[in-house]
Amino acid sequence: MSGLLALLDDVAAIAKVAAASVDDIAGAAAKAGAKAAGVVIDDAAVTPKYVHGFSADRELPIIWRIARGSLRNKLVILLPVALALAAFAPQAITPLLALGGAYLCFEGAEKVFHALFPHADPAVEADFAPADPLHLEEEKVAGAIKTDFILSAEIMAIALAAIPDSGFWIEAATLALVGAAITAGVYGSVALIVKMDDIGLHLAQTGRTAPGRGLGRGLVQAMPRLMALLSTVGTAAMLWVGGSIVLHGLEHFGLHWPAEPIHHAAGAAALALPQAGAAVEWLVKAALDGLFGLVLGLALIPLATRVIGPLAGLFRRG
Repeated sequence: MSGLLALLDDVAAIAKVAAASVDDIAGAAAKAGAKAAGVVIDDAAVTPKYVHGFSADRELPIIWRIARGSLRNKLVILLPVALALAAFAPQAITPLLALGGAYLCFEGAEKVFHALFPHADPAVEADFAPADPLHLEEEKVAGAIKTDFILSAEIMAIALAAIPDSGFWIEAATLALVGAAITAGVYGSVALIVKMDDIGLHLAQTGRTAPGRGLGRGLVQAMPRLMALLSTVGTAAMLWVGGSIVLHGLEHFGLHWPAEPIHHAAGAAALALPQAGAAVEWLVKAALDGLFGLVLGLALIPLATRVIGPLAGLFRRG
């Protein structure tokens, strides 16, 4: 009997430890998720543009495919890589993030370049050439997952940095929880946004009251403008996030220009408007980070389209 009581006591102790571990994981995940909130917002703004122009019956399947790719990016690729780098090569994290930031700058700048000069560069124009719907869907999904990989890498890196030293398995479980929760939140929100016009149409056609039908018509009329706005916000977000990642990487390696002038300009703007200092400082810094990202991305377009792209094509053919 005493042996049974001792066993039950051990089981209770293990259960308490497990419960404490779960609390630790949940608390760390909440803190890490809050730290990564800025990149999460960018991710949510970037994604809707990938379903723009497709028929309504393909919108949710495309979002589901991108969400699965995003979850695979975070849990299958980035989680073990982040843990391995943190354990064995922490000095490699910043350069890799900077490369990812440079890619975001390139992709955002390419879209700006195409909007301003739609026929100026055949290599850029080819990226936007019409294609058959099936091929276009495959390209859009692949492009979305590729962009998501960079944003997910930033999210996982921020989350890892926010987790206190707590052991390998706690860190792994926390990162997994953060990755799954952020993916569900981002792509659930995106699905709601892109289907809002269908919801509005349903309300307009079947609403039992005049205000309900009016709300439905308003949603239908507003959604094209909202999608266009989100597409613009998504491009700006790429440039902002990419530029800030690269600037942080330069600072990490002792290159304080142009990050330091940007910090000074943001601080000066905050002092000029002290009643909204924090908001003004953030806005000025974000705008200047985005401008830096645009300049860097435009500089990378010839390198990517005339050197890296052809070399990659030769490698694939080989």
